[in-house]
Amino acid sequence: MPRNTAATGPAAAPWQLAERPSRSTYRYAIFAMVVVITVINYVDRGAISYAANPMIEEYGLDKIAWGQVLGYFGYGYMAGALVGGALADRKGPRWVWLWAVSLWSVFEITMAFAGDIGLAFFGGSALAKFAVFRVLFGAAEGPTFSTINRTMANWATVSERGFAASLGLLGTPLGALLAAPIAVFLLTVTGQWRWMFVILGVIGLVWLIFWRRMFTDLPEDNPRVSAEELALIRSTDDMLASEKSLSTEESKVPWWSFFRSRTLVLNALGYFAFQYVNFMILTWTPKYLQDEFGFNLGSLWYLGMIPWIGACFTVLLGGKISDWLRRRTGSLWIARSGFAAGSLLLTTLCFCLIPTVDSVGMVLLIMAIGNALNSLPNAVYWIVIIDTAPSRAGTFGGISHFITNIATIVAPTLTGFLVAMHGYNSMFIATAVATGIGMFAMIFVRPGIRTKTEQARAS
Repeated sequence: MPRNTAATGPAAAPWQLAERPSRSTYRYAIFAMVVVITVINYVDRGAISYAANPMIEEYGLDKIAWGQVLGYFGYGYMAGALVGGALADRKGPRWVWLWAVSLWSVFEITMAFAGDIGLAFFGGSALAKFAVFRVLFGAAEGPTFSTINRTMANWATVSERGFAASLGLLGTPLGALLAAPIAVFLLTVTGQWRWMFVILGVIGLVWLIFWRRMFTDLPEDNPRVSAEELALIRSTDDMLASEKSLSTEESKVPWWSFFRSRTLVLNALGYFAFQYVNFMILTWTPKYLQDEFGFNLGSLWYLGMIPWIGACFTVLLGGKISDWLRRRTGSLWIARSGFAAGSLLLTTLCFCLIPTVDSVGMVLLIMAIGNALNSLPNAVYWIVIIDTAPSRAGTFGGISHFITNIATIVAPTLTGFLVAMHGYNSMFIATAVATGIGMFAMIFVRPGIRTKTEQARAS
């Protein structure tokens, strides 16, 4: 099938091919840089939670208003995820990376001044301007994971799809874990929450300088990729029969066919459950620890890390387990859907237990176990899209991410209302309900089966 050069960039020139070295591991350098930017992405979005008390005091916000500030991010994020996935397919992931990272870094910097601008120009409402900048910041960060999916679909071998996807997603728990010490360090050293946003924004722009020199949309276009590595990436020897049939499909599958696929829609609902847990912990745990157990900012640098420690390992382990189950059983359902459903069941049980314990040690331990189990199938939600519609990994990944990231609004906003009305235990019960729904959704996901005709044939 001819390559769409508008989406992928120009073909490599003969002199570029001649300069390719003999090593066969350059794709891992690309994967490593993806991990780095995902860490930056999550530190940028999570840092605001550690500046909660000084920002709330300075602008006179209550818990409900603070929940709204945290939730505004999700409105922009949903739109950015939807548009970013389509652009990654159409314009190429390199183009999307350059624009997305540039914009979210700038908007991270402007968060330092958002409240003051609101007081000066928006009728004295800091909340109004926080809403504007949080939405814009979310829109700029939105394309990240659908663009990662397109990047991994272009650069990973078939046999390492699960590992590559999980490696790209490692930045989620690792960034959330590092947000605690980085944010607390910057707040303590600078003595001002505004400087924290400025410094974090500059770090993203520095990463972009290196990325522009390293990355191309396709390994075929990169002179650092050897002929041996390129052959390995493009090999179809390890594909299952269903994957081979999908790998030759036309790339003109319409975007709306996503909603005709039970597999893709239910997979997005399962991913919603993951994101609900993720954002509830990311946005409300620091405030919860301060209000319920009286910890100060100096203690949060290590306490805020605890819920994410296990997830940093399970997000990588999950991709490996999924790939192993695929090879061992030859069943994509067992390797993807069954694995995810089992993990979500255990996650649900953990969050049901949290309200029954009183000590901060037990709360953090159970939260860490639940979050680790929740992160175990993180890569699965993205691999299902590649398994089912590889030629539309960016577009369908964007739509899936749009649905998923309704949780980035619902989790922090609903938690604010629940905490104000019923106390902090209610946020854990709501989380268990979300993961229970996700578990049932994943049971009915059939990876590699997109249409009703394919479903009937498989049955």
